[in-house]
Amino acid sequence: MLERGIPRDSVLTALLSGEQIEDYPEGRPFPSALFLGGTTGEPLHVVAAFDPKTQWAFVITAYRPDLEHFESDLKTRRKA
Repeated sequence: MLERGIPRDSVLTALLSGEQIEDYPEGRPFPSALFLGGTTGEPLHVVAAFDPKTQWAFVITAYRPDLEHFESDLKTRRKA
């Protein structure tokens, strides 16, 4: 996320007030999910994992979604 110039506060906002759009319950080492959110009107995707034992969340990646990979709602993946 830092390499992409995505501020930490934008990631935090996406996780706290964004929408969970995909769920990865079989993720390893912890279940994870894809969230759509962002600040300043710029959409952001954040993948985060959650350790239920320690109650810690881990940001896996954050990126700006594009229309090459997602439909215009930025929630639905395009078919390959």
